[in-house]
Amino acid sequence: MEKEITQFQRLLRLLFCVGGIFGAYIYQGFLQETLSTKRFGPNGQRFQHLPFLNFAQNVVCLAWSYLMITLWSTKSSGAAPPWKYWSPSITNTIGPALGLQALKYISYPAQVLVKSSKMIPVMLVGALFYGIKYTVPEYICTFLVASGVSLFALSKSSSKTVSKLAHPNAPWGYGLCLANLLLDGYTNSTQDNIKRRYPKTNGWDIMLGMNLWGSIYSFFYMFLFPGGGGFEALQFCKQHPEAAWDILWFCVCGAIGQNFIFMTISLFGSLANTTITTVRKFFSILVSSLFSGNPLSDRQWISVFMVFGGLAYQIYLKRRRTQPRGKAI
Repeated sequence: MEKEITQFQRLLRLLFCVGGIFGAYIYQGFLQETLSTKRFGPNGQRFQHLPFLNFAQNVVCLAWSYLMITLWSTKSSGAAPPWKYWSPSITNTIGPALGLQALKYISYPAQVLVKSSKMIPVMLVGALFYGIKYTVPEYICTFLVASGVSLFALSKSSSKTVSKLAHPNAPWGYGLCLANLLLDGYTNSTQDNIKRRYPKTNGWDIMLGMNLWGSIYSFFYMFLFPGGGGFEALQFCKQHPEAAWDILWFCVCGAIGQNFIFMTISLFGSLANTTITTVRKFFSILVSSLFSGNPLSDRQWISVFMVFGGLAYQIYLKRRRTQPRGKAI
């Protein structure tokens, strides 16, 4: 009976993590799309300074992680020092900013779909530079994802979707997303290396270190670099309080989402987190198509299922490798 209660509690925790990740990031995606396409005020002005979202989220997540460490986390001498994060924070600052900037040129579903294909540059770098050999099923996964993204990119978007974009330019938008993927690859590999060298580092430590340096880098770019647009973004928020509230909730969703991701990894492992976030990205596309006025053509839906079919197969292969082989009867 005790085992059944424990399993039930574990199921409740898993559902709690799933609900937190889905709720935080799907609503954040809705706000991100709103800020990139909506016209504010009687003059119909657009919010042109999308990288400001990255700076604002860094600041809110920095404050949030500091609060969580102060209230809940115990001090550990084995945690990685904050200065260790200066390098991955550079790519983590530039990468998401490029992804946000891409929303001026391509639709939100297209951006999510391209960002879901992170496995492609990872396998390319591994095969070309590190001599890693992949299995046939892994290449099948990559082929499905690459074909799906290519089919989506070549499919014609609806006129309604294109009319909402600030500057429709598919090649430039997809190029920004690709650069985002490559930078994310470096960020993730460096974070993993830090975690291996400092095993006592917890999720809030990583969140604090990354967002500390991210806030510094973003501040220099937004407010001290010519054309950064930080002061213009603040002025826009002052003139349009509705946009300011959207940005605030965007940042809060990001902080809550990061907490649920770290909680999921610590309780259920990275594979469970990958599964949840992959399904969440599919639902983000679904919500965008049904409720945000971004209708997809039949060909685009086929490409979406190809991408997430490939990702689902990849998750299945990882799960099969991590499970112990059963004994023959």
